Amino acid sequence: MPDRPGLRPTPDRVRETLFNWLGQSLDGLACLDLFAGSGALGFEAASRGAARVVMVEQDRAIFEALRKTAHTIGASQIEVVLDDAFAYLKRAQGFDVVFLDPPFRQNALPAVFGKLKGAPGMRVYVESDEPFTPGEAWRELKRARAGQVSYQLLEWRGDDQGDLPRNV
Repeated sequence: MPDRPGLRPTPDRVRETLFNWLGQSLDGLACLDLFAGSGALGFEAASRGAARVVMVEQDRAIFEALRKTAHTIGASQIEVVLDDAFAYLKRAQGFDVVFLDPPFRQNALPAVFGKLKGAPGMRVYVESDEPFTPGEAWRELKRARAGQVSYQLLEWRGDDQGDLPRNV
């Protein structure tokens, strides 16, 4: 990977815990690695049987490195997209698992969750410097910390009120 400020591959220990939380097999699932960076989470999902993995990266050099790696390892289920994460979210749908590990300094999680379209049973992995509180439509399944990294697994609870506030 090209060296970029803020690029932090998810540590091996954290990845191992995450995939224990998700279950060892992701057979048939569609995964979105929204701020792909090193691609560690997306490549791991593909290696565990995900049917579709979309990696979104806005840095052209990193995008090219991800694309080359996916081609080299023959991971045909991986689609690498050169785009802004927020622009991609406008058309994103049908994902079972979403990996969110934006650069900490961006404080992007509130805006991402404002645009993320949940689906019943969808799980979202969040990595940040502090635990994140996403809102009522989400349920926290797991939370842990490794050094300066807080990470959580959230699940869409659904909303039978058509996006109306819960007190209506």
